[in-house]
Amino acid sequence: MIAKHIAMNAATKSSFSRLVRYLTDSQGKAVRTGAVRITNCMNDSADVAALEILNTQAMNTRSTADKTYHLIISFRAGEHPDLATLSAIEDRLCDGLGFIGHQRISVVHDDTDNLHLHLAINKIHPTRYTIHEPFQAYRILARLCDTLEVEYGLQIDNHTPGKTASENRAADMEHHTGIESLLGWVKRACADRMRSVQSWDEMHALLFENGLRLHPVGNGLAITTADGTTVKASSVGREFSKPGLEQRLGPFKGAPGQQENAKPARRYQKTPLASRVDTTELYARYREAQAATADSRAREWECARARKERRIDAVKRSVSLKRAALKLASMPRAAKKLMYSALARASSEEIAAINATCRRERQAIDQQHPRYQWADWLRHEAAKGDIEALAALRGRKTESGLTGDAVAGNAKVSPSVRPSGCDSVTRKGTIIYHAGGGAIRDDGNRLNVSLGADQAAILTALQMAVERYGERIAVNGSDAFKKQILKAAVASRLRITFVDPALEQRRLQLVHALAAGSNLGGARAGQGRAREDQPMQERSSAPDQSLRGNDTSGRGDGTESASGKYVAEREQKRVNGFDIPKHARYTHFDAGTASYAGIRQVDDQALALLRRGELVMVLEVDDAAAQRLKRVPLGTRVEVNARGAIKAKGRSR
Repeated sequence: MIAKHIAMNAATKSSFSRLVRYLTDSQGKAVRTGAVRITNCMNDSADVAALEILNTQAMNTRSTADKTYHLIISFRAGEHPDLATLSAIEDRLCDGLGFIGHQRISVVHDDTDNLHLHLAINKIHPTRYTIHEPFQAYRILARLCDTLEVEYGLQIDNHTPGKTASENRAADMEHHTGIESLLGWVKRACADRMRSVQSWDEMHALLFENGLRLHPVGNGLAITTADGTTVKASSVGREFSKPGLEQRLGPFKGAPGQQENAKPARRYQKTPLASRVDTTELYARYREAQAATADSRAREWECARARKERRIDAVKRSVSLKRAALKLASMPRAAKKLMYSALARASSEEIAAINATCRRERQAIDQQHPRYQWADWLRHEAAKGDIEALAALRGRKTESGLTGDAVAGNAKVSPSVRPSGCDSVTRKGTIIYHAGGGAIRDDGNRLNVSLGADQAAILTALQMAVERYGERIAVNGSDAFKKQILKAAVASRLRITFVDPALEQRRLQLVHALAAGSNLGGARAGQGRAREDQPMQERSSAPDQSLRGNDTSGRGDGTESASGKYVAEREQKRVNGFDIPKHARYTHFDAGTASYAGIRQVDDQALALLRRGELVMVLEVDDAAAQRLKRVPLGTRVEVNARGAIKAKGRSR
């Protein structure tokens, strides 16, 4: 766990309401914003609470510092603490920083490889109206993170500061853009040799060999490239500060004159970070695409500017004609002055409206032709289905073990770059998509399922794992997650084998018990056995008035029943390439909420179709129930119990 304060460079640019809008904006994604928590405010709405906090900040008129404290709490990949844990961690960190009683809004973001919590904290106390600025907050946060990681069983991070502020900024820039920074390049290419030089001439020769120049700036030294990109020498390492170098090499000595025909052996260039994948051609494509986008954007900007000038010229001509006519009119001098004033005011309003229209047009042009950083362009292309771009993103990360609630396999099957329901792609090449009530992350090696995912999401993840990795599946996670996976595997009748021997043995027991129970004529009528992962079947002496049929879909003969024939026919078409969702016969494991998808007739037997996520369940019903179901609109949410009884719209039929 890492906690970091995001400071504003200029206090005048800080805005609590703008920060809250950013934190709560879904940005068109189904998986981005999670729980929103409002603390020490009178309102439950984030927008209204932000206005309340702005009013509190306005009560302090003395301080000119930033009145908003933006804190980010980030967790290791695969860690998904529950809401109670997140709230407890938030309270401990805020109290430790001295923000007891202060107003704040926290938002969970889950659209990246690391679950993180944003905190927008009002530094103005709500009753005293004094401002609080934590002293050496990074030390307090490091100490608290060490304690909280142990208390809540989180993975241990190193919280001892090991980099300077400039090094952190360079690392953040490289992570955000995917382009190697000058500071990073110098540290990787020159720093070791710079430590071994014995004179200023050697230092200048070494830097010239790499296309760099060392020169004094103010009281220190700077390293500059031919195009003017500059970093402080002390940013490369404290030993390269001016006092440090002068102590080792003597008083500073400028670079000797270089021959005009001498050329450096290499130069710093803004190129992608080192990766396991060759991105030369891909980066050339990126440069061409950005150049074409810039040209298109400039042309459309010019057209918008020309339209604005034509409109303003038309307004000025109209005003000029009206002023000329007014000059010839015979009326009192005071009346003419009022008319001239009205004309000037009207023309100013029209020109202001034209300028506002032009600004909106330029914003639309910018959205239509966006500027992409290298990493963002890769994400954009990968989301569209570019396998090379996805491989470039995944080539930057290191391999990690199977962590969190996840499924994987031994066989490497090439997955589709953008599976159905894709929501976004992260900078590490993890495809996030929305499924059921949760999110599934595909990083190429495993499928991680978000905390609190429903059974539809679990089933989708299991089906994807079978398609990608074959029938032998490895499962990692909590006992509750393994039970959900087990339930989905047995209920959907997927042909799989679990790597975990205990889990595979339990799956076989449930499959055999299900087959035995299906062959008992009264098994569905109320003689179901109690299981630790399935409640007892409902038993009632009252007449059943629900939409319920004589389902025999669970018999062990495979395709002899009408539902079995229908499922076999649909699955065969799906295998042959038709765009058909997976079908399976309904079992008592499938009890719960589903979406009504229609009625089918096979061999004089009525079949009710119930959709849950990407799975369509086929349930045999009698004719009376089928007639009643035909009056139910498609897509209606229905409840199905373990006996196959269907309840629609809250009424039993």
